[in-house]
Amino acid sequence: MRTEVIAIASKDDEELKRAGAVIRAGGLVAFPTETVYGLGGNALDADASRRIYAAKGRPSDNPLIVHISDFSQVFMLAEEVPETAKRLADAFWPGPLTMILKKAELVPETTTGGLDTVALRMPNHPAALGLIEQAGVPIAAPSANRSGRPSPTTAAHVFEDMDGKIPMILDGGEVEIGVESTIVDLTGEVPMVLRPGYISREMLQEVLGVAVELDPAIVVKPVTDEANEAQEKDGEAQPLRPRAPGMRYRHYAPKAPLILVKGPAQAVTAYILKQIEEDKDKPIGVLCSAQTAHAYKDARRVVVAGAFGDLPALAHNLYADLRDFDEVDIDRIYAEDFGIAEDENLKEALENRMMKAAGGHIVTVG
Repeated sequence: MRTEVIAIASKDDEELKRAGAVIRAGGLVAFPTETVYGLGGNALDADASRRIYAAKGRPSDNPLIVHISDFSQVFMLAEEVPETAKRLADAFWPGPLTMILKKAELVPETTTGGLDTVALRMPNHPAALGLIEQAGVPIAAPSANRSGRPSPTTAAHVFEDMDGKIPMILDGGEVEIGVESTIVDLTGEVPMVLRPGYISREMLQEVLGVAVELDPAIVVKPVTDEANEAQEKDGEAQPLRPRAPGMRYRHYAPKAPLILVKGPAQAVTAYILKQIEEDKDKPIGVLCSAQTAHAYKDARRVVVAGAFGDLPALAHNLYADLRDFDEVDIDRIYAEDFGIAEDENLKEALENRMMKAAGGHIVTVG
């Protein structure tokens, strides 16, 4: 299959009609959103959802987010639409917020990973909204990368992972935010964040006027998929079933193992320098801030993520930076924590993405 890359200039671009026809026919199209690039198919077509899983190499129990272009579509896709959903939509849609609701029968379980809930989002990008409108159907779309890899923030990233697997990539340039949407579950008594993103818990609580909880799986290290499978064979546990995209433990990862180093900036730098010195014969990569990059002259690959504490820039650059390490032969990567604890808005989102990329390999110093 030849994968075509098409530049999209606006919501009314003529090429969106052709892309919409591909979606209606059951095909897949990668497209930009304000968060990351998505791999889209007809959300109401079980076979299209299967093609998405196959193209990504994604487990079929990992639910897909359904993208819409108008709030009225929520009533078609959800069995119940609580007042909380209406209030959050008024505040944050179109935008980087996904809401979990009880699904309507119209939505196939293939799209929802076998769950009785559906994840809904209205993206804030002209190409995404134009594609949904031209397709005439809601579009199921996870990130347009191979499963487990860093999410794509440019069309070139998508092409790297999806060339020959899908017919079309819509190129809308570099995305704005760089990390996936916040996912909030509205099906329980208390709203619960299943995946942190640009929309923080504090922002949700301000709109809803009630406490919003954070899913324990985000802050407590779960077992790995491999360990969980071993426990299941021994009768000790049941498989972890993701309630939302990105909840499996190792995710967003570069090819080389990544170790996240947390603590005071000077102690973090000293620790990483010690590892480089002790393993002089091994190619080491370092993901660091602009302020400390000069210290790592003996590392094989040094990638500057941005200024220390500038979390919006760090989030915007993160996935591209992680992919950068794949360009060379690296034994392992050490990543600074960039003063994540000092930011209130993107703190939980970046902690989550860095922890997932590290697969739980975290060192605390100082």
